[in-house]
Amino acid sequence: MKQVLCYGDSNTYGYDPSNGGRYPKEVRWTTILQNLLSEEYEVYVEGLNGRTTAYDRLDGSWKNGLPYLTACLGSHKPLDYIIFMLGTNDCNVDLELTSRDICLGMQKLIETTKKEILNMQEYMPKIIVVVPAAIGDNYHNSPFAYQLNDYSVIKSHEIASLYKELCIKEKCLYLDASHLEVSPIDSEHLTIDSHNKLAHMLSEIINNNK
Repeated sequence: MKQVLCYGDSNTYGYDPSNGGRYPKEVRWTTILQNLLSEEYEVYVEGLNGRTTAYDRLDGSWKNGLPYLTACLGSHKPLDYIIFMLGTNDCNVDLELTSRDICLGMQKLIETTKKEILNMQEYMPKIIVVVPAAIGDNYHNSPFAYQLNDYSVIKSHEIASLYKELCIKEKCLYLDASHLEVSPIDSEHLTIDSHNKLAHMLSEIINNNK
């Protein structure tokens, strides 16, 4: 059985902006992806609300995506695909990161994976880097507005080209999902329709790169 690890933040967790809870399991992109792939695949969900690529947050260093990664790889080995979709929380005002800093965080995740995974299994999984949906321009009305500014929106768009360059350099698969619709409620979290679209795009990538 081929195994797929989805490593991300609240949009991998399935955060529901309408109530601050979680979307029903059947509409989350991770569940839809599992259904789209054949029975030869198993999808593991590692989504954490507030997770960054590789940076500590003031409200919890445990939201840093880098320190937990190696243990996570070990928990789910052997892995055939690793999907990284992170970067939205790195755009928050308090972190004071540039778009290149965010890309560097993603690079650290990729480098750590390559360094550690062959100590756990005999082959290198395919790494898929997903550019998360860009933050909406109407963030001023979001309950998370205190974490955002205009530069946050700009950075959420800028990382697309930087992630693409990184994927070329690191020989990773690349998916730009920055165009997907986010909820007008908070300007950050995927709509149910976007969950569905993301799952189909990822299914196509995996099926084309067996």
